Amino acid sequence: MNDLSEFFGRRLPADQAVPELGDGQIAVQRIGQRYQCQRCQQWLATTDRLANGTWYCRQCLQMGRLTSQTKLYTISEPNRFSLPPGKILTWQGRLSAEQQRAATLVKTAMQQGRNQLLWAVTGAGKTEIVYPAMAWALAQRWRVAWVSPRVDVCLELAPRLQQAFRDVSQCLLYGDQSTPYTYSQLTICTIHQLLRFEHAFDWLVVDEVDAFPLATSPMLQRAISRAEKETGCHLFLTATPGEQLQRQIRRGQLTTTYLPLRYHGFLLPRIDLRLAWRWRMQLAKRQLPAKLIRQLRDYGRTQQRFLLFVPHVCDLPEIMQALNQAGIQGGASVHASDPERAAKVQAMRDQQLPFLVTTTILERGVTFPNIAVVILGGDDPVFSTAALVQIAGRAGRSARYPRGEVTCYVQSQTQAVRRAQRMIGRLNRQGKQQGGRWPQ
Repeated sequence: MNDLSEFFGRRLPADQAVPELGDGQIAVQRIGQRYQCQRCQQWLATTDRLANGTWYCRQCLQMGRLTSQTKLYTISEPNRFSLPPGKILTWQGRLSAEQQRAATLVKTAMQQGRNQLLWAVTGAGKTEIVYPAMAWALAQRWRVAWVSPRVDVCLELAPRLQQAFRDVSQCLLYGDQSTPYTYSQLTICTIHQLLRFEHAFDWLVVDEVDAFPLATSPMLQRAISRAEKETGCHLFLTATPGEQLQRQIRRGQLTTTYLPLRYHGFLLPRIDLRLAWRWRMQLAKRQLPAKLIRQLRDYGRTQQRFLLFVPHVCDLPEIMQALNQAGIQGGASVHASDPERAAKVQAMRDQQLPFLVTTTILERGVTFPNIAVVILGGDDPVFSTAALVQIAGRAGRSARYPRGEVTCYVQSQTQAVRRAQRMIGRLNRQGKQQGGRWPQ
């Protein structure tokens, strides 16, 4: 084995013993009376044994099986990067005054080694705000990772970061990728991929930190800590911080930069509530509420593209059939385990589809210009306050099309819906104080 760079800052099994890597470490170790996986740090159950009695880890099995007979090898991160000959930041855009203020605060906190949170409304331009800090970090030959719980976020980010840092080595890592791993200065990956890293990154940018499954997974939260160098720090990005993050803010445990206004200066679209009484009974007959059908037909006549969010995967085929019977055709449905998920989302980005019917997987991290948003069954428990705010934030993101329309069909007004409306109202009041305005 000549090229050992894949082990730089990573803990990986090897097919055969490699003298340069030393003795390695048993992947599933006995600690006291129990066994623990050294990749994901999870404890094994008493039933986690193969037929020959070997212990193995179920928790990270999708990343390759580790057993009590497997060894993990690593090489300490050497930061073996060369600086590009020209400018590191090749992005040609310009930040607004408020974005520049936030970018300066983010960069200063990062230079001081402080963990921080960038709390900015959907469509504020969080990605671009991070660019100056990232350019400085890459110029120091730091190894940087931009991670997210959602693969859709990573797939949208990768080409943008490639364009913004054209001469910096980059790799994209997610579960179903076909491109092999390469040692790179900038890594864009899903949170699960961090389980393979150990003390690799000088700076971690964690996008959509409040999203499922990261927000509820101690294993993934620990993966961030393990992937970060002992001298490293991280930046959390979100528009809707959960209660745990807000507690850290109140206690002064997290440096916070707050931005309540979108980059183009227009306020957030408000959620328009409409009653759809017993819509599931109609759906059982392959029908949808008349008001919804009229609205979507109007979108078709004006060539207004839209996203239709529904509560559950099992709703998708029936809703697609009802839309088809109503003459609303040409779109597609998509959900988390859809094998064509990435292709469908890209087709929507490329304006090859007039609409997508989707679950909450597209609630965040994706941007489509000039899109209307419709939520059917917004009072379903699957739509939390944060999810509703994020979904509403898909609309009006473009400076050319800031008049986003957000319609939420419900049978009753739940607390989550009311809170989402209040949160958007509060953000807009704060945005007005900074010069925000409604689009004409």
